[in-house]
Order: sequence, then C-alpha cells, then structure tokens
Amino acid sequence: PPKKKDIRDYNDADMARLLEQWEKDDDIEEGDLPEHKRPPAPIDFSKIDPGKPESILKLTKKGKTLMMFVTVSGDPTEKETEEITSLWQGSLFNANYDVQRFIVGSNRAIFMLRDGGYAWEIKDFLINQERCADVTLEGQVYPGKGADGNEKVKNKTKPEKAKKKKDAEKKSNSVKEDNRATNQREEL
Repeated sequence: PPKKKDIRDYNDADMARLLEQWEKDDDIEEGDLPEHKRPPAPIDFSKIDPGKPESILKLTKKGKTLMMFVTVSGDPTEKETEEITSLWQGSLFNANYDVQRFIVGSNRAIFMLRDGGYAWEIKDFLINQERCADVTLEGQVYPGKGADGNEKVKNKTKPEKAKKKKDAEKKSNSVKEDNRATNQREEL
C-alpha cells in the first residue's frame, strides 16, 4: 500500500501520479481526445468501389488530419502565392471546408484539412484552378490546369530520373578508367 505523505512533501513525480489518478476517473468525451487516442471510425465496406483505390483512401482518412501540397504555376513571389492560395482557401471556406493554409516556399503551400475524407473533393477543386500547377496528396502528384505540357508528362512518368542515373553511372565509369595507374612500374 502506498505510504501516506503530507501534500507539502510531494515532489514532481508524486504530483504526476496524483494527476493520472484524477484523470482516470474523468469522463472525457471522444471529441475532446487527441486524434491519436481516438478510436478509428468504422469503415463501411459496402461503399468501397474495388475499381477505384481512391474510395478506400477516402474512407480510411475520414475524420483524420491530412495535408496536401499545392504548387502555384508561373514564377510567383511569396506574396503572390499568399494572395492566390488565400483566394482558394476563401472559396473552400465558403463551401464549408475547414482548411488551414501554410506557405512553405515562393510557389508552394500546404493545405491542412481537419477531415481527410474531403481531401479528394478539395483536390478536384484545386486542380481546376488556372494558377494551380499541381497538387500532391498521399504521395500522388495530380497535375493542375496551370501546369504546362512538360510538367504534366514529367509528373506522370518521371523518365528523367532513370536517365540521370544512367548518365551518372557512365560518368563515374569513365572517371575510373581515366584515373587508373599504368601497368608499368617505375623504379626509383
């Protein structure tokens, strides 16, 4: 049994234990719990379309915080990016989507959603904007209306990556051949 102590003799560890005991008895509503402690929402498998993998992602992200990256086309300054993405955020707010926006570069912003289930609807809105170059959502890059033809091809296939790797290997092999010592030994 724990030894009775005078409250004036409690240290930080004793106070932490006391707080934990009090919190055990508290009835905290599910909505007030932090996201990582909330039980996951039940998934209705009847709504899943096996032909569309996005439908599975929509249901698994429902009720969870999700972030998407948005790139503004052209060569905007950070202030222009702020203004353009602010208009998009305002439009989404007017459509009752809870979106927060953070500028992370001169042409890039993060849109944070409280409910990830709406992410694909918001993505569809963003890629139809004139100044949207692309939207990155769950590792997938979706080209926007503002992307030029080269960016659209690059985002879908990314053939340059393999080509660059091969070129780098050729260069390193040629450097190795050039730096080899001769077979003859020179006696001093």
